[in-house]
Amino acid sequence: MNKSFFAALIIVLFTIGAKSQPIELPVWPNGAPNSNEIPNTPKMVNGKSVPPDLDAKIFVYLPESKSATAAIVVCPGGGYSGLAMSHEGHEVAKWLNTQGVAAIILKYRMPNGHHQVPLSDAQQALRIVRENASKWNINKNKVGISGFSAGGHLASTVATHFTDSVTRPDFAVLFYPVVSADTTISHRGSFNNLLGKNPPKELYKFYSNELQVTPRTPPTLLFHSDDDHGVPVQNSIEFYLALKHNKVPATMYIFPVGGHGWGMKETFTYHQQWMELMILWLKGNNII
Repeated sequence: MNKSFFAALIIVLFTIGAKSQPIELPVWPNGAPNSNEIPNTPKMVNGKSVPPDLDAKIFVYLPESKSATAAIVVCPGGGYSGLAMSHEGHEVAKWLNTQGVAAIILKYRMPNGHHQVPLSDAQQALRIVRENASKWNINKNKVGISGFSAGGHLASTVATHFTDSVTRPDFAVLFYPVVSADTTISHRGSFNNLLGKNPPKELYKFYSNELQVTPRTPPTLLFHSDDDHGVPVQNSIEFYLALKHNKVPATMYIFPVGGHGWGMKETFTYHQQWMELMILWLKGNNII
């Protein structure tokens, strides 16, 4: 291999690698309007004092495209106590890029009982995407929200608690979402972390998102496993029924097995199928 060809190859590989790197941005560059009151206590890592990464961020993955693309703000799960940023975040974004869809991974702040915090982060993420739509080659009228588990609760909250056209997503894709505060089907850990100890009963109703669906709720796709013992499938079923009651276009796929938290894991029996079904749904709804 001659030196000039080798040098050219290195440049090409470097360029490809650079394009695969996301744009990392703070959600609140001038400071968040609210606090979760989690102390900014440094931890010792390899003998060094390292401050915790508590700020909300977005990671913007943009596909190669000449025309404006659809975009999805992705909310990883983690029970409102942490975030599964890999298989429910960055890996999802890389796959969406291969389908010509922009992906914005949201590292939202943990609520620590301050329920407004995650929702404000997600709504601000939508604002940022639409404000930068031209620069990022995104169709601002095709900006959706997606979430996994507790991130699915956040995404369904965004889909039902928007305040204007900018914070209203154009569509939603929910994976084994926490939806309801009904004690017979709810994921108690997520609601405890979101609402804190002894919250007003009204908050349970407010964040039972199957009760907050209206005809303005965006078209929604839901995925769940029938044998999910972490977040019972009834969460998705109740949300689907509420969507249909309000005449909102909705599609739901319930896989017979798979449990909870499969995300992009190839060990999930229906890994390839859910990806194909999601793309078919996006195409069928003229989103891509």
